[in-house]
Amino acid sequence: MASRPLPRLDNDNRAFWTGGAEGELRINQCSDCGEFTHPPRPVCRHCLSENVAPQAVAGTGVIDTYTICHQMWHPAMKVPLVIARVAIDGAPGVYLTTNIVGCEIDEVEFGDRVKVTFEQQDDVFVPLFEKAG
Repeated sequence: MASRPLPRLDNDNRAFWTGGAEGELRINQCSDCGEFTHPPRPVCRHCLSENVAPQAVAGTGVIDTYTICHQMWHPAMKVPLVIARVAIDGAPGVYLTTNIVGCEIDEVEFGDRVKVTFEQQDDVFVPLFEKAG
């Protein structure tokens, strides 16, 4: 089976893509202003401080919006699949575009509570979400 397309790991994004090895969803947080920044970058997008570091967040959230994809765009991505934007609990302003897994596509609704699960491929742990509860 083909694998899903993977990111190229670098110093800025490595903690995000490998945190799943410890079961952690890691989002960069600024030590100066306390705000979160995603996607990962070496400078805070709020105050431009360079004092940013990955922090483990709850790994839960709410489906803000979603769509159901019926067209296969990669061999590893079996369709239909749910592509969702998840508002991450405890990290205001952070939304992850991800897949909702572990349920039928017609069971997904706006506002559903979700929790992170990780799909490992090589050294990368892709954060996916499943319905909570």
